[in-house]
Amino acid sequence: MNRVPATTDLRALRYVYAVCRPFDAALQAELTGVAGTPPRTLRHGDLVAVVGTVPAPDFGPLPLAAHLADPDWLAGTVRAHQRVVAALTTVTSPLPLRPVTVVRDDSAVRGLLEARGDYFRDALRRLDGQVEWGVRAYVERAERDGRREEAGELGRRLHERLAGMASESRLDPPARPWSVHSAPPELVGPAGVLVLDAAYLLPRAAAGGFVAEVEAVRGAVAGLRVELTGPWAAYSFTEPGHDSTGRR
Repeated sequence: MNRVPATTDLRALRYVYAVCRPFDAALQAELTGVAGTPPRTLRHGDLVAVVGTVPAPDFGPLPLAAHLADPDWLAGTVRAHQRVVAALTTVTSPLPLRPVTVVRDDSAVRGLLEARGDYFRDALRRLDGQVEWGVRAYVERAERDGRREEAGELGRRLHERLAGMASESRLDPPARPWSVHSAPPELVGPAGVLVLDAAYLLPRAAAGGFVAEVEAVRGAVAGLRVELTGPWAAYSFTEPGHDSTGRR
C-alpha cells in the first residue's frame, strides 16, 4: 500500500481503484466511490488510472491505521471500491488494485504508473476481454449411505470441467487430498463441508457455456449445493501464476 509521508499536510489525497487501457466509454454520471466522491480517469502514456479524491484527515497515515482496525469502516470502504471496479468492468477490462491504495496527488499516481508500467501492461494484456467467476460447492452433512462421498466427487469433477473451460483457475486450497469425512475442521460449517472453492478466469463470450455447466450439476446428487458468483473484475488473477491444473 502506498501511503503519504507523516509530515504531509494536504486536504485531499488520491485513492487509486484500478489501472486500465485507455477507453472511450463514460462512467455512470451518478457513480460515487470511497468517501462519496466520483471517480475520474488520469492518463499517463498508454495507461489510465481510475482515481478518486479522499480527505487527508481520514486517509493520512495515522487516521488510516485507526480506520483499518474498524471492521465496519473497512467493509464500507471495500464495498465502495468494488462498486467503482464493477462499473469499470462494464466498459473495459480493468486491473483492480488492492483496496485502500492511497497516494499523495496526481503526480504520485503518474509515478506509480511509470514505476510499475511493465507489470500493468503485461497484466492488462493477459486479462483483456476476461472476467472472473466464482464457484463454491458444499456437501450437506446430513446425507448418509455414501451420498456425501458421491456429492463430493461430483464437486471435484465439476472443477476439472470448469478449469478446462477457463483461461486460468485458482483453487483454494490448491489441493484437497481429503475425503468429505476427513475434511479439515475449518471447512466444515453450517452449510456443510466445503468441497470446492475456486475462481475461474474466462472470456466474456464463454459465460453462457460456463454457467450452463454449473447449473447442470444443481440437483444432480442429493446433498450437493452449488453457489455461482460473477462476473467480476479479475481480482483473483491480478498476479500471473499457475492454475490448479499446472498450466501457466
